[in-house]
Parts: sequence; structure tokens; C-alpha cells
Amino acid sequence: MLLNNAHFRKVKKLTGQAVGDFNLIEEGDRIAVAVSGGKDSYALLHILHQLRRRAPIDYELIAVNVDAGFPGYRKDVLEKYLRECGFKAHMETTDCARIIEEKLRPGSSYCAFCARLRRGVLYTVADRLGCNKIALGHHLDDFIETLLLNQFYIGTLAAMSPRLLADNQRHTVIRPLVYVEETDIIKFARQNDFPIIDCGCPVMGQEDQKRQRIKRLLTELHRENRYLKRSMIRALGNVRPRHLLDQEMLRLVRMEERET
Repeated sequence: MLLNNAHFRKVKKLTGQAVGDFNLIEEGDRIAVAVSGGKDSYALLHILHQLRRRAPIDYELIAVNVDAGFPGYRKDVLEKYLRECGFKAHMETTDCARIIEEKLRPGSSYCAFCARLRRGVLYTVADRLGCNKIALGHHLDDFIETLLLNQFYIGTLAAMSPRLLADNQRHTVIRPLVYVEETDIIKFARQNDFPIIDCGCPVMGQEDQKRQRIKRLLTELHRENRYLKRSMIRALGNVRPRHLLDQEMLRLVRMEERET
């Protein structure tokens, strides 16, 4: 049973706000909730379950775990916990680890290749289970870190979307924790003693130096301005196209101005 305290209520409120703002959940949805055994996915599953209990619409949740096949991954711990909590769950075993070792090209990103494989498996499993939506546990910090990574290292002004039609055109990917800061998820997870497990990845921590630098930068700036992250997430929904350099966007703005 979840501890009904301030951290729980805050995470629940912010998640419910995101669900309403972006119409993330609708009547009759069958949602595959990606659960890895990390703090974010535990929080997502529990909060969506709690929201469902008093929701004015009917929807279904299925916890879906994709085991990439890395040695030492304790999916048994996760499976036992899901069963004890009474969640509907599907555990998918794959050979992604072997495929990565055999097919990864020199100089390519291990993590990016793994993510693509796991995403493909998740879509396949969602099809098999009849799920029309896939819920992922990306939180507010993930959104703004991705925004800065894209700006600093790729040269694009892009982050994540709270609701996005998948490439296969059959599933909608939703990220209900978009308004929830990572610190709140950490507190929520600790107070409820979630059985955290890592994915067993052999290169864990070796390929995310850039993201870690962004995290440190945001932490430093947050000490000076505790509203910094909230301001940045609001900025993602407060775009002023006329003050950007995207030629296509400016063309559309000019067309709209002429029509009005």
C-alpha cells in the first residue's frame, strides 16, 4: 500500500494535471506501462493506478517489462513485486544483448542501439496485448535535459512530447510524469521502499557523460533559482515562432499574418 503523504499527493496531482492538459488517457484505453524496475517506472505505474480508481472514464493498465538479456538483471524481483501488488503484468524476454554485441557498428552508441531494439519489442508486445497506448516514465528533468542536449550538441530546438503518435502509426506514446521533478520521484520511491533494480547494462554510466554534465549544470543553476526547472518546462509550451530562426515556421507565421 502506498504511503498517502505530501510526496504522494504532489506527484499524483501533477500527473493528473498532465493527463488533463494533454488528454493523455481516454475512455477505453488499454495502456502498456513500460516498467523496468527503476524508480520512475514504479512511480508511473502506481500513480496511474491510483488515478484510475477515481477516474470518470474506464481504462486498463498492463505493466510490461522488456528484459534485454543482460546478465544479472533481477527481473524476478520485479515480477514478484508486481504480482504481490496485484498488477496485470507481462514479462518479455529478448536477446537484445546478443544482437547488440553482434550488430553494433564501431563508433555507434551502445545505449541508442539498445533503446531502438527495446522500443521495437515494446511496440510488438503492445500489439500482441491489444494496447493502443504506451506509457513511459520520463519526468520533467528528462524533458529539459533532452532540450539542452539537443541544443548544445545536435543543433536542434527539440525535447520530448507528452503525447506522440509512434512511428508505426498504431500506438500513442504518453509521458504522464512531464510535470514531476526527479527529486519528488526519488522521495516518493524511497518512502514507499520500491525494490529498485538496474538493467544490468555492461556500459552503464559510460555513455551518458553529456547528460551528466547537463544534470550538474541544472543542479548548480537550481541552487540559484529554485523555479528554474518549472520555468524551463513552461517555456516548452510557450513557443514564440516569430522570434526563432526556423525558416519553415517563419513562412507559416507570415502566411497566417497575411490571412488575418
